[in-house]
Amino acid sequence: MRVAVTGTPGTGKTTATERLTGETVIHLNDVIREEGLYTERDSERDSLVADFDGIEDWLDEQQTTSPLVVESHLAHHFDADRVVVLRCHPEIMQERLQERGEPDAKAHENAEAEALDVILAETVDQHGEDHTYEIDTTDQNPAAVAHEIKHVILGEREPSVGEVNFVDFL
Repeated sequence: MRVAVTGTPGTGKTTATERLTGETVIHLNDVIREEGLYTERDSERDSLVADFDGIEDWLDEQQTTSPLVVESHLAHHFDADRVVVLRCHPEIMQERLQERGEPDAKAHENAEAEALDVILAETVDQHGEDHTYEIDTTDQNPAAVAHEIKHVILGEREPSVGEVNFVDFL
C-alpha cells in the first residue's frame, strides 16, 4: 500500500512522518535531489523542477512489505491508495517558513496557496474525496499528527475533505 503525505510547505509533513514507526517513509524531496530526478533548476525560485515520469518510475521500483509512505508537497501527484493532506493556518505556516530561512515573498506565496486550498483541490481532483484525508496541524504537536497519519494508514480514519477553512487569511 502507498500512502502520500502532502501539503503546502511548512505544514509539518517531514516532522510528522519522521515520527512514524513500522512504515517505510520516503522523503521525496531528498530523493529528487539525490537521484537527479529533476529536469532543471529554477534559479528564480531556487528550486528543482521535478521529473514526474522519472519519479513515478523510481517509486514503482520501491518494494516493501510495510506500507510505503511518500512525503512531499508533490506526493499527491503520484499513485497512492490514500492521500493525507496536512493543513496549517497560513499565518503560522508563514512564520515557520520564515524561521527556516525562506524569503518573505516565498513564505507569503505559500501562505496564500494554503488559504486557497491549492493542494487539497489538486488532491481531490486526482484521487477523489474517498481517498483524501485532511488533517489540521495548526494546534497539534508532531507526535499527534503522526498518530493521526497512522490511523489513516491502518484504515481507522474516515476520509475527510473541506473540514479546514483558512479563507479568513485572505
